[in-house]
Amino acid sequence: MLQVNDLNKVYEGKVAYRALTDINMEVGKGEFVGIMGPSGSGKTTLLNLVATIDQPTSGEILIEGKDPHQLSKNKLAKFRRQQLGFVFQDFNLLHTLTVEENIVLPLTLDGKKVKEMKEKANVIAEKLGISHIMKKRTFEISGGQAQRVAVARAMIHQPKLLLADEPTGNLDSKSSRDVMEMLENINETEETTMLLVTHDAQAASYCDRVIFIRDGQLYSEIHRGESQKGFFQKIIDTLSLLGGNDNDFSSIRS
Repeated sequence: MLQVNDLNKVYEGKVAYRALTDINMEVGKGEFVGIMGPSGSGKTTLLNLVATIDQPTSGEILIEGKDPHQLSKNKLAKFRRQQLGFVFQDFNLLHTLTVEENIVLPLTLDGKKVKEMKEKANVIAEKLGISHIMKKRTFEISGGQAQRVAVARAMIHQPKLLLADEPTGNLDSKSSRDVMEMLENINETEETTMLLVTHDAQAASYCDRVIFIRDGQLYSEIHRGESQKGFFQKIIDTLSLLGGNDNDFSSIRS
């Protein structure tokens, strides 16, 4: 599904900064993969490159065998809109719109009919347990509900790949758990491939495997296996070996 080959990213400036060095990784169709590492390790840079928000310095990123970075500006915008879904820490919802209007935004940009949009929005709202807030504005709902709305918007066009950057970063532990259980459920039922960047070991424990990055290079990876609790502990142990500041990871949350 996703293949990253010899990926490098250097930010030019008075002093050039190498953010990623020779990254090679694969994510299979329907996999749920976490990316962790200390602040400044390059994990968000990697996600932004896969998301086509940023351009690699060298190397290639293939999504279903094609390199989206080679597309023209218009084709890239369409690819991003139709193939990728995005969920961010700060929700990125439009406060002037209702919940329903936020959810159907990607379909609006594709010129879908209103009836079709409403039907799709109702189906996904039912699945994610937010049918009762569809007419509310985003400032009238809780953080956990807002993140559910953001996930609904990301999933409405059934993307092949969902990219999530710290989706639980602004949530309390119960809302975090709810959102991660929801993502896990979507991954299993829709077989959507997911890539999650997180500082939170609890959130990462919902993934099939976690890739660790340090100083812009792959450090290690671990697989979940049967026990989520055991996986959580393995993540904590790897983070302690990885180093970084104590406040880089919300690993104490259980």
